[in-house]
Amino acid sequence: MDHDSASPSVAKDFQALREAGEAGGASLSIGRAIGRARDRVARGLIRYGATPNRITIAGFVLTCGAAYCLMRGASHQVWYFRTGPGPASGWPALAALFLLLAGACDMLDGAVARVGRMGTRAGAVLDSSVDRFSDMAIYTGCFLHFALLPTPSVTYQLLAVVALCNGVLISYIKARAEEIIPDCSVGYWLRGERCAAILIGCTCGHVPAVLWQMAVGCFFTVWRRLTYAYAAVAALDAGRPAPPRGPVPGWRGRLQLWRRPRGSIAYDFVTGANIAYIVAGPALWPALLAAESWADPLRWLWM
Repeated sequence: MDHDSASPSVAKDFQALREAGEAGGASLSIGRAIGRARDRVARGLIRYGATPNRITIAGFVLTCGAAYCLMRGASHQVWYFRTGPGPASGWPALAALFLLLAGACDMLDGAVARVGRMGTRAGAVLDSSVDRFSDMAIYTGCFLHFALLPTPSVTYQLLAVVALCNGVLISYIKARAEEIIPDCSVGYWLRGERCAAILIGCTCGHVPAVLWQMAVGCFFTVWRRLTYAYAAVAALDAGRPAPPRGPVPGWRGRLQLWRRPRGSIAYDFVTGANIAYIVAGPALWPALLAAESWADPLRWLWM
């Protein structure tokens, strides 16, 4: 029997891993445990009269609370994990709390819709739209923080804007492409990974480092989805099979760890590297703290 057979929703979470036939890593066990707990909580919420749309809206309100905290302290470190120069406060930690609760709502609205058989097409549109509004709220909060500093940071304002554009484009390309091709779920930086990165950055007080990650790293997922969609549509027009969504065949594919499916050992390695960057990167390169004069290279270049 398949290890996820008792929970179809959990099985769907790792469908790509099963199709690839790769060995599961730690993220598989963690994901299965979270998925089962999510469905149990969803059943309890249904008994208390919760609906998917109410949970979606509650999640957005919580995200707005996080955005306000980021507007007040996106460049601040937290007192329990200070790694370099710059101000420290509780704003990032409070943002992390709001984001944790908002993330729970983001997982539970779909679970309640599925388990309670309350899913509707209108609800799916609402959920997807609120996800985009949530991204806008978070990055707008970051943008306003760096715009309202005594010496505004041109670099970090731009990073917040580019990060927001990347998040919107990742979702838009997939939605547009899947009007033509069956599946465009490619690239590492899916919404779950982006939300987790922001949550970890807030917890560590390293939000500026995450802005670099979201602005630079997520662009590669934008590019991956765009090039894959183009290649898949061209193959469809020519009557050929769609290109592989995972690594390319041969030795190059063995190096493309970021193209391996969620739950695989390679995925765990890439995820661990990204978490290590958020946690330890600012200690190695203080500019990632958005502190001191070297933290705003664009202003230096334009002066």
